Amino acid sequence: MERPFEEFGSLVFSEREMMDRLPKPIYQSWKKTVANEGTLDRPTADAIAHAMKRWAMEKGVTHFTHWFQPMTGGTAEKHDSFIEPTAEGEPIARFSGKMLIKGEPDASSFPSGGLRATFEARGYTYWDVTSPVFIREHVLCIPTVFVSYNGEALDRKEPLLKSISALSSAATRVVNLLGDKDVKSCNISVGLEQEYFLIDRKLYDARTDLKMTGRTLFGSPAPKAQELDDHYFGSIPARVALFMKEVNEELWKLGIYAKTEHNEVAPGQFELAPVYSTGNVAVDQNQVTMDILRKTAQKHGLACLLHEKPFEGINGSGKHDNYSIVTDDGQNLFSPGEKPAENIRFLVFVCAFIKAVDTYPVLLRMSASCTGNDHRLGANEAPPAIISIYLGSYIEDILYSLYKGHASQNEGKSEKKADFNPVSGLSYIPHDNADRNRTSPVAFTGNKFEFRMVGASMSASFPNTVLNAIMAESLNEIAGELEGIKYLQDVREKALDICRNIIHSHKRILFSGDGYSEEWVKEAARRGLPNVRSFIESVEVLSAPEVVNLFTSLDIYSRAELNANRNILEERYYKVMGIEIRTMQEMTRKDVLPAMTAELNFYATALNACGKNAPAYIKERTAQLSALIDKTYNALDALGKGWEKAAAGPDFFRTGKDIYYKVCPLMQDLRECIDSYEVIASREFYKLPLYEDMLFSL
Repeated sequence: MERPFEEFGSLVFSEREMMDRLPKPIYQSWKKTVANEGTLDRPTADAIAHAMKRWAMEKGVTHFTHWFQPMTGGTAEKHDSFIEPTAEGEPIARFSGKMLIKGEPDASSFPSGGLRATFEARGYTYWDVTSPVFIREHVLCIPTVFVSYNGEALDRKEPLLKSISALSSAATRVVNLLGDKDVKSCNISVGLEQEYFLIDRKLYDARTDLKMTGRTLFGSPAPKAQELDDHYFGSIPARVALFMKEVNEELWKLGIYAKTEHNEVAPGQFELAPVYSTGNVAVDQNQVTMDILRKTAQKHGLACLLHEKPFEGINGSGKHDNYSIVTDDGQNLFSPGEKPAENIRFLVFVCAFIKAVDTYPVLLRMSASCTGNDHRLGANEAPPAIISIYLGSYIEDILYSLYKGHASQNEGKSEKKADFNPVSGLSYIPHDNADRNRTSPVAFTGNKFEFRMVGASMSASFPNTVLNAIMAESLNEIAGELEGIKYLQDVREKALDICRNIIHSHKRILFSGDGYSEEWVKEAARRGLPNVRSFIESVEVLSAPEVVNLFTSLDIYSRAELNANRNILEERYYKVMGIEIRTMQEMTRKDVLPAMTAELNFYATALNACGKNAPAYIKERTAQLSALIDKTYNALDALGKGWEKAAAGPDFFRTGKDIYYKVCPLMQDLRECIDSYEVIASREFYKLPLYEDMLFSL
């Protein structure tokens, strides 16, 4: 692409494209539908579909698909061609409004969590008019929701859209009560920073564990890792730079503002960050981004690893979710203002967030979790599994001053303090008023909250659905306290009282220290903050009465849909772990034990040849290998028996807990045996790529 910016958005049927190609009444009808102020009638849908088809065919497109996001965590599509026969048997390109709005993929093979029987195949996709249609690999992709025959959500998009609607209603309600009557709706602004690893494709293909599970199930540390801090923000390798160039060009053509790229902390690790966009679109674009990363890597002889922990002993990968709430006239509600009234609103929304997070910490932890993230959360590279909020000393000082009437415990720190009098009003609050805390799972960073726990491989739909839901409930409760007050000044005074009460009740969630420290684990326990160790344990929260009430009262999930989600997540954990265990067993039998045996035979032959004069090294290595073979075989046998016993459990939840607490330690025992062998193994016998090969091959 010689002029990449000239092609920006060229593969998106954007609003500008619709303005140019649609009659004005049709375009305005679509705009009302997007604003939730109307619905598309059949003639309008037909007109949009016709324009969309002509635009796509001008770009060489022959097929269309309803692009949806089933509860597998990825995306799905079924391609249909535009071409159809006429009554005379002649080919014609046809794409109607009905085809655009509704599709019927087979739903029987997608996870439903018990919402439907396997033999019940009907599922429907419906066009999501709020996310732009785009072209990928010569296919017109129409973002859609995916529901069952009875209307239950079988995807992550429909609940996300419902949660955005619930949040919009609640946030608009509070903003109006605080004096800004012109605001009609709100949306979320989301920026998703995507971390990933790249390794040489040939090395990837030589590792069954990477191909089957996305991570290395064993591997001894390389002589060098990340201890020199020389990879972070270092010069991007030429091979990677070419890959990144093509990724950027593909993203730009799809209207995705890929903005920042750099080396991450671990060797072979990189990050891509886009410009923020509305929440639903940001989630869709991130799914496309992950697909482009994987496919472009393959074209460059590379493999893109999105697993949260592909390599033991070095940093894993996350997907930092930068979250803010924005009004329809562009006001960021987490952004400090220049007037006392604006700052009261700012404090109300910050306090609403504090209350929301402290009320639902386990739900929030669960929303950012997956099987792979168990290897990352709580390690010395990622946020702990304990939920806390970092505000920075400046904002904390304002809140504690409001609450107590005097300066907070941050007094004496180097950061400047707020000139704040809770009686006369609030002073100007500058941006970048605090340092950043990279050990915090949820951190305020000037005009947004950064939710840093989300796993790199995950869809960002559910984390944002949860953030929207808990914020909607918190804001609705605040609005309920403000309604009925006659004068605006009294409303604002009451708002400050509400903030004081929130800080009094929820200050335990605020923590500005080192989230990696053991001291924090003890302090969090003293504060009563939950520390859920595993993903499988966290899914139980979906059955908690307060969580069921949260989602059902806001019409985001029904009770049946929540049960289905829990069932799907529990079953997925069981299946993912089963794949890992079977892969580890196979590699041990086919790769590791044969290599150990061949190497033992080599040294045993040398020992016999040398007789009594055999060097100590040969004697020692022979004994080491003999002992390791026995130890590895015994560990392999124990893993097989442990897995067989756990898999016979009564249900996926209890089986999953047995896997985490009983089988995973057996996997670690086997890994330690294999890693011990790798340390002494000769490349003559041990053929699997080592960490130093994979991490430093670029």
